[in-house]
Amino acid sequence: MEWFTASGYWLSRLVLQRALAALYLVAFTTAALQFRALFGERGILPVPRFTEYVPLRRAPSVFHLHYSDRFFAAWAWGGALLSAAVVAGAADAVPLWASMAMWAALWVLYLSIVNVGQTWYGFGWESLLLEAGFLAVFLGNARTDPPVLVLWLLRWLLFRVEFGAGLIKIRGDSCWRDLTCLYYHHETQPMPGPLSWFFHRLPKPLHRVETAANHVAQLVVPFGLFAPQPVASVAAGLIICTQFWLVASGNFSWLNWVTIVLALAAVDGSAAADLFSLPAHAPLGAPPVWYEVLVLAATVLVVVLSWWPVRNLLSRQQRMNMSFNAFHLVNTYGAFGSINRSRYEVVVEGTDEEKVTAQTVWKEYGFKGKPGDVRRLPRQYAPYHLRLDWMMWFAGISPAYARDWFGPFVERLLTNDPPTLRLLRHNPFPQAPPTHVRARLYLYRFTTWRELRETGAWWHRTLEREFLPPAALRRS
Repeated sequence: MEWFTASGYWLSRLVLQRALAALYLVAFTTAALQFRALFGERGILPVPRFTEYVPLRRAPSVFHLHYSDRFFAAWAWGGALLSAAVVAGAADAVPLWASMAMWAALWVLYLSIVNVGQTWYGFGWESLLLEAGFLAVFLGNARTDPPVLVLWLLRWLLFRVEFGAGLIKIRGDSCWRDLTCLYYHHETQPMPGPLSWFFHRLPKPLHRVETAANHVAQLVVPFGLFAPQPVASVAAGLIICTQFWLVASGNFSWLNWVTIVLALAAVDGSAAADLFSLPAHAPLGAPPVWYEVLVLAATVLVVVLSWWPVRNLLSRQQRMNMSFNAFHLVNTYGAFGSINRSRYEVVVEGTDEEKVTAQTVWKEYGFKGKPGDVRRLPRQYAPYHLRLDWMMWFAGISPAYARDWFGPFVERLLTNDPPTLRLLRHNPFPQAPPTHVRARLYLYRFTTWRELRETGAWWHRTLEREFLPPAALRRS
């Protein structure tokens, strides 16, 4: 079937798959380095306890069958190794069926992790990475031209990401409609980056331009993805540019990077190859019939499952970042339907004094990404995901977000638990654990240009109230 493949998109497919595999490498590495403290056997929210009350059908995962920290580490590092192999071109050096098996393995490996990750994996980009990885299974390899249907499915996924995010904003916070949301967002976003202070200090008229441009990029441009070339490539380019703007302005894990990768499905690969003076792509033979059947089956599956996200997009009660099935296929997406006007941070402190008094000296724990020390410039971590730091941001919004995990986290600080301490930047008690730990809520704001020059501080903070009174381990 000549209509089945698109030979002009060979370069787009190649770059898309290699870049997507690189993001899987980041995701598996993140899991391997953080799981012991977050949901390991002795973690804050242990997997074995989770699998006791959540059945396999609700959260398909190999860890329902067996769990140990050693097994999980092997699973995660195995996924990282396979991802690295795909990045290096292994999936293009093997037969088509083997390439599909490699991508299917990446999807299954990561699905098993996400479905037992609980609170730590409740982010929309987990489902986005899984859905993109599932479609990559059917995108083929160097042995065949990319199927037209899968390229359209990737565009449909990108459309839902962008248009869903645009709708949730317009329907949500009034500041998106009056173009004032970016007066606050760069300062109150979950994890600012090294340039966020400078973005926040841009003139307010430019913030209004930013907001208006965001609406155009998310509510108008996505329709261009389904237009003929070169319009589709232009639309993809505009989306890529806006995503790089977001990459520069903050840390959003791999959300922006997956969106950039998906946009490549709409880029005319032949035109790009000509632009970079790449050699012409040799014509490939017709794809095998079994492959065509699998692609058609996957297309039908996505079309059927699209009913739920389409209905959600049309609903006035639109929900964002929701999976309608346990396999995270054909999900609904969106972000920042509401914007915080003020930034509240939970500051965790400990003391080694036996008795807490008004004169007790408290020492502050340092986190890698979230604001703490007012003189420390925020760092760039994305696409790496600091899961504890992100949840600390939610805790600052409301204690309800921390109900399940903050207490166990403090308990591990009181014992100097090594896996937990590895998630932190600074432990003020390296020799012996503290006797007491407390948490206090501060109001943070970016300093002005004048304050920065005079104090060298990027943040100014004001104590608001107690978040957790001094806590100690019970003595038997």
